[in-house]
Amino acid sequence: MAIIYDMAVGLKKGHKVTPNTRKPRPSTRKGTLTKHAKFVRDLVREVCGFAPYEKRAMELLKISKDKRALKFCKKKLGTHLRGKRKREEMAQTLQKMRKAAKAAEQK
Repeated sequence: MAIIYDMAVGLKKGHKVTPNTRKPRPSTRKGTLTKHAKFVRDLVREVCGFAPYEKRAMELLKISKDKRALKFCKKKLGTHLRGKRKREEMAQTLQKMRKAAKAAEQK
């Protein structure tokens, strides 16, 4: 095995130093969900309910029209990724509603 010297040429050339550890920028936190933001969004959802387009998307999901629901959400929200997220959110909501109804029925 070759001994590694401080070389003047090559990939590892120059004086050996330890890299500085930098504090993460505040922008790395942007978009992460805080407890307060989650609480506020849940409260608003509870008080206001769903928007008309969300209700229609849920109706489409109820009758197993997933692709049509995605196309509808995509048209309303503007991008494919936002549409996919909204469809998934509505599917989760429907699942929770079914679970709650089943639990209430068994009591």
